[in-house]
Amino acid sequence: MWEPADEQTARARRRPLLRGAQLIALATVLGLLALLIWRVIQAGGSTVVADVRAGKKPAAPAFDLPVIWDRTENWPKPLRAGVADGRLTLAELRGYPVVLNFWASWCAPCRDEAPRFEASAIAHRGRVAFLGVDAQDLTSDARHFLGKYGINYVSVRDGGGSILGRYGLTGFPETYYLNANGRIVAHDAGEASRSDIESGIARSRRK
Repeated sequence: MWEPADEQTARARRRPLLRGAQLIALATVLGLLALLIWRVIQAGGSTVVADVRAGKKPAAPAFDLPVIWDRTENWPKPLRAGVADGRLTLAELRGYPVVLNFWASWCAPCRDEAPRFEASAIAHRGRVAFLGVDAQDLTSDARHFLGKYGINYVSVRDGGGSILGRYGLTGFPETYYLNANGRIVAHDAGEASRSDIESGIARSRRK
């Protein structure tokens, strides 16, 4: 069927507009889906924290993260080989209490509490695995921080913040204390004192 030239031109002009509208609609749908997933994850993390407060000992959310600091000298010997491939999973720490500290190099309270974790790692050498989780940070800044403060235990990096919501983080620093079965028995929101750390470890070592 014959079509006037001006109508063909109008159709050609409308096509990019339609494609643009379709792309915008698709992006909106994907954005809403991502928000829904984030809310579900965040809700799950909030449940974890609430369960810890209620003394329910929830299972710690699993992770598989790249190692950015491989200082294992204070770890239990059977766990030290776990960082050899440059990644670490929570399952690889099973069998020993774990102190899981979420931090970032720009976080002032993280700087203040760092020497306390270092001292506790020495005090519990070979019996407790201390693990730092760096997030919302640059890898270079994180490594500079670790070197500057002489951190004597392993740190991994959660570059995309994939596990922050699952643990229910509301800020930095936060610390979770896991027993040998991978269950969270205590939680410190904010800067941890030495007594906080020792109290959390004591609870993580109870049978």
